[in-house]
Amino acid sequence: MNLYEQQALNRRRTVMVMVVFVGVLALLGLGFDIVYLGAGAPTIPFGTVAALGIGGGMAWHGYRYGDQSVIRSTRAVPIAAAIAAAPEADRLALRQFQNVLEEMSIASGLPMPAAYVVPDPDPNAFATGRDPEHASITVTEGLVRMLTREELQGVVAHEMAHIRNYDIRLMTIVAALVGAIALLADWSARGMRIGGRRGGRARGGKDGGLAAVLLIVVWIAAVLLAPLIARLLAMLVSRQREYLADATAAELTRNPLALAGALERIEAAAAPTAAIKRGSAHLCIADPLGRAINLREGFLADLFASHPPMPKRIAALKRMAYERAPQ
Repeated sequence: MNLYEQQALNRRRTVMVMVVFVGVLALLGLGFDIVYLGAGAPTIPFGTVAALGIGGGMAWHGYRYGDQSVIRSTRAVPIAAAIAAAPEADRLALRQFQNVLEEMSIASGLPMPAAYVVPDPDPNAFATGRDPEHASITVTEGLVRMLTREELQGVVAHEMAHIRNYDIRLMTIVAALVGAIALLADWSARGMRIGGRRGGRARGGKDGGLAAVLLIVVWIAAVLLAPLIARLLAMLVSRQREYLADATAAELTRNPLALAGALERIEAAAAPTAAIKRGSAHLCIADPLGRAINLREGFLADLFASHPPMPKRIAALKRMAYERAPQ
């Protein structure tokens, strides 16, 4: 798959994610209307309109400002502030990151993204934004301290690839939608408990009917499964995008072994990246939660894992350099 095919695929996936998201919201709101307003009541579907309005507002906010929300959640600071506050021994490493970012921006032909640093000792990095003109690259303090200059180039080039391929738009919107679905599912669950105690308005007979009962059953299932649906939306971005970003990084740096070495160091770091939460895990170059599912292959791994197995990524990069990976 080439660059333009990946961009087109990401646009289609963005539309697909939005369609599924709207469907889940409509189902949550419709169930609320049936329980509280009655299945046959000729009234405005307040729950459905409210759910779509709230979800649509959160989706728009995520598209416009989701990248900044993710950055704030990690307590990242702009590179200039990080350099000013860092001890003298760390300033050189931070300036090196800034220089490498400028180099990779020129190499990729993209505008210079904003740079942020997360005060976390575990090595990791991610890119966010809605397009190359509004993109950011964030790294942890542990990453800039641990990697050599060439390895840092590989990591930054990998994140520039996500920007160039428009992965960042899809990943940022997904991060916002996961939060929206989880919030509305929680509200629906609370309303369901209250409705259950009050007896609700949707019953059998004239007001309800079999269709209403079925819709209520589907609604309850949607409320219970909404967190899982949100997680599947986050994982909808194929793990293949990481392989493509690795290959693009090798193209930009002309040094696939540099990124392979960086991934080996990142994989060897034992501690999880505490500053990066579960909802943003799929944005990172390596899983910040250290989950075992990311080491596996197969259908379940494709559904629930946010990253391909690190050994396979490293082996692919070494093959690009015509070097046999260790058996």
